[in-house]
Amino acid sequence: MDEQLRTITVRMPADLHQWLTAQAKANRRSLNAEIVHRFEADRAAAVADGESP
Repeated sequence: MDEQLRTITVRMPADLHQWLTAQAKANRRSLNAEIVHRFEADRAAAVADGESP
């Protein structure tokens, strides 16, 4: 499967950025990888709950 990647710019409050950066460091991931991981986990949970088509 060919995975296509998109680049986006996200504005977020400084405290959220600081928290995400700390979480990424604790999980030994880049900030980008941490955000993608969290999005994928949330999507998987939504699909499991029948919230997503």
